[in-house]
Amino acid sequence: MSKLWGGRFEGATDSLVETLGESVSFDARLATWDIQGSLAHAQMLGKCGIISEEDADKICVGLASVLEDIASGLLKWNPALEDVHTNIEAALVEKIGDAGKRLHTGRSRNDQIATDIRLWMRDQIDTILLLLGHLQLVLIECSEEHLDVILPGYTHLQPAQPVLLAHHLLAYTEMFQRDAARFSELRNRVNILPLGSAALAGTPYPIDRNLVAEILEFDGVTRNSMDAVSDRDHLVEFVSDCALVMMHLSRFSEELILWSCPQFGFIEIGDAFTTGSSIMPQKKNPDVAELVRGKTGRVYGDLTALLVLMKGLPMTYNRDLQEDKEPLFDASDTTQLCLEVYGRMIPAITFNREVMADATRAGFMEATDLADYLVTKGVPFREAHGIVGRIVRHCLATETTLPALSLEEYQRFSPKFEEDIHAFLEPETLVSRRNHIGGTAPSQVLQALQNARERLTPNWTPKKHDKMQ
Repeated sequence: MSKLWGGRFEGATDSLVETLGESVSFDARLATWDIQGSLAHAQMLGKCGIISEEDADKICVGLASVLEDIASGLLKWNPALEDVHTNIEAALVEKIGDAGKRLHTGRSRNDQIATDIRLWMRDQIDTILLLLGHLQLVLIECSEEHLDVILPGYTHLQPAQPVLLAHHLLAYTEMFQRDAARFSELRNRVNILPLGSAALAGTPYPIDRNLVAEILEFDGVTRNSMDAVSDRDHLVEFVSDCALVMMHLSRFSEELILWSCPQFGFIEIGDAFTTGSSIMPQKKNPDVAELVRGKTGRVYGDLTALLVLMKGLPMTYNRDLQEDKEPLFDASDTTQLCLEVYGRMIPAITFNREVMADATRAGFMEATDLADYLVTKGVPFREAHGIVGRIVRHCLATETTLPALSLEEYQRFSPKFEEDIHAFLEPETLVSRRNHIGGTAPSQVLQALQNARERLTPNWTPKKHDKMQ
């Protein structure tokens, strides 16, 4: 690639090879974290006497100035310098002269990029935890506003049993809570410092890795230099966790798409999150939900790209690893965007209570409870199941519903039916009978809402990294 490093090469690099090898076009986004790591490294070099305190101070002042240039757009990224690290170092040397050339003492770009990614990922995880927490809060608030709304629950996309809308929405808070737990656990594994591993074998300089870890607020340091520079497990985990978030959003999207179509008519999504048709003026398309569903496949592709990238790499660093960043960045960006847009879209949804209530009266959703009713009257469940099956067949033949049958009609199938049968089949009664932990009874859903609010706290308290600021 570039002949910037060392004096071995005489010939120039082919221009196409330079194009192939440059990464600054995408890894420039790591600049803030690269400078954070370099500031800590410079402070350590000075305190350990590896370079003079004066040079360490110059480096820190110069890096702060480079960071300002980046923020203001004054620094122009040069693809000929390959990557973000070399661009920043070149800018530093231009500002402070030879002192800047001492910054790279005792480290390699191999452990430098490994550190940059961990610093970046730590912040991305904190942001994703905030977005997951916000989305859960939105769902909780939406559930609290619709506590009396009942709709059909489905299995095999067939009407099964009535449930509270709040219970349905809280199912997604459970999914997103598991997502938050996965990211929180990953954050602990990410928060280990690889800097000091150098190229692959460590460095002969008397460095203090624990000091760097303390400055950068890492929980510890890596224990094997070869693994440290080649490990990308946390990238695979991160994108896998993103893929699971996207899977949950995609499932939610599929339901919103179905619920918004006229055949269901359960919801209307706000105008800000829908689009029209270029030819059909009556259309109101759930494009946001469809886009999120589509972008899920994109994040799955990012995960596959990382797994395939890593599967055949020998120890330790190989240039293939340059290809880990674009799928990583894409998965993070896509997941954060989709979480944020969902946090805005949910409050813009109108739930059609009457349509949902009417839907609970179709599809014989009372059938299971009808069998349970007979069980309470002493009929064995299997026998009750058969009786109810015959009643449903009768309703289909006569084009009627279970609640519409008279007591006399019920008693033709079993003398166990009594006057209380119609009250037993009311949707509110059916819902209230599921009165146990995890059930859809109103009292249980109220408790679940309280529990969901209490669990939000860890997601809203990410660690702050302000020692370098």
